[in-house]
Amino acid sequence: MTVPPNPAHTLAQAMAQLPLIAILRGLTPAEAPAIGEALVSSGFAIIEVPLNSPEPLHSITALTQQFPQTLIGAGTVLNAQQVKDVHAAGGRLVVAPNFNPAVVAQALALNMVVLPGVATPTEAFAALDAGAHGLKLFPAEMISPATVKALRAVLPKSAALMPVGGITPDNMSAYRTAGASGFGLGSALYAPGRSAAQVQEMAQAFVRAWQSSP
Repeated sequence: MTVPPNPAHTLAQAMAQLPLIAILRGLTPAEAPAIGEALVSSGFAIIEVPLNSPEPLHSITALTQQFPQTLIGAGTVLNAQQVKDVHAAGGRLVVAPNFNPAVVAQALALNMVVLPGVATPTEAFAALDAGAHGLKLFPAEMISPATVKALRAVLPKSAALMPVGGITPDNMSAYRTAGASGFGLGSALYAPGRSAAQVQEMAQAFVRAWQSSP
């Protein structure tokens, strides 16, 4: 009997490779292979397709089949049924803009990595108590590096804190110095209509910014 991989270990491995989540909001299934190749070849190990994208489950299936070693799943997951749908499509990652205990519980039941969205200490501790593997700090436009530093002072040192929203290569360093574990990257990395070559160029810029930050 094969023992399924521990999701916390799966996340730790991906974060050790590169703790940047590519958020592909608006991706179409036809684009998925080329965009995925642009990201994976640049070193990305974590990819999410938000469920408010066109045919997101088809894109997730295409990506997981092409890149089985990459941690791939969905963002904007709002209920337990959507968690099941993502799992059925081959996804191993659930990211949400909010903390919904039912979403976390369903993801854990299916042995998936789950990163709920939080903006306050109350939400952060509740999400960790529910079993979240890390925290999406969202929206980062409202969560300054000073706030990240304050959260880091009280949250468990092992808790992954990932600011998402408005992150660019230029502002990553301040967040990382404050204690961010990594980042979710949205429209600064990918936007509908952007070519695979353009996405690869931005991906490499983010990788360089991460590697050069303290």
